[in-house]
Amino acid sequence: MPWSDPLGREALRRAVPLMIPAVPFGLTLGVAINDGAMPRAVAWLSNPLVFAGAAQLAMVTLAATATWATLVATCAVINARHVMYSAALAPRFADQPRWFRLAAPLFLVDQVFALVDACEFEGAELRRFYRGLAFGFFTMWSAAVTSGMLLGDLLPSAWRLDVAPAVMFCGMVALAVRGRPGGMRPGVVAVVVSVGVTLLTLGLPNNLGLLTGAVAGVVAGFLADRGTA
Repeated sequence: MPWSDPLGREALRRAVPLMIPAVPFGLTLGVAINDGAMPRAVAWLSNPLVFAGAAQLAMVTLAATATWATLVATCAVINARHVMYSAALAPRFADQPRWFRLAAPLFLVDQVFALVDACEFEGAELRRFYRGLAFGFFTMWSAAVTSGMLLGDLLPSAWRLDVAPAVMFCGMVALAVRGRPGGMRPGVVAVVVSVGVTLLTLGLPNNLGLLTGAVAGVVAGFLADRGTA
């Protein structure tokens, strides 16, 4: 188990503050899966296959009115900000084994990026730390979504799916901005702009706020990268 490793336990300790706001999002997404048009088993499989809350939310809520091609395209655009995450971490991953460079991107969700970008570990220590983060967030997210499907109507009706992603990202923004007096890296710029624009566009129909925020984050990260090159 990753948490039998001291670095795995350290990863969990640092991850908990970002896990807590993600739990309500996972629970309410589980409720949305129950209420959505997509077969529940197929929607649940988005946890191991997609493992990206905002993209899963868009997929579940648009399933009733969109084609499969539209769903795939929408999820791809929303997750495009991960390109900036990969670019930001590429120098630190360059010397890692090939198997790790192939496996790690599946678990590179927003919180994992923020924690890895801020950590001091390199080499084998980075792999151990990353493994603890990946196991922790994957387990937490799958459990939260599954619990939401099982609990159903017992969850508070006041929880709003459109607000949940932005709430989840707030802790990430605080972590990203803290301790960077010399300016933020392109990947962090992408996170901050994506969250800000998503908050401002929550009222758009069909969860277009998520799509708008994702596009804005990618553009901002690209411009920031050009400015620091």
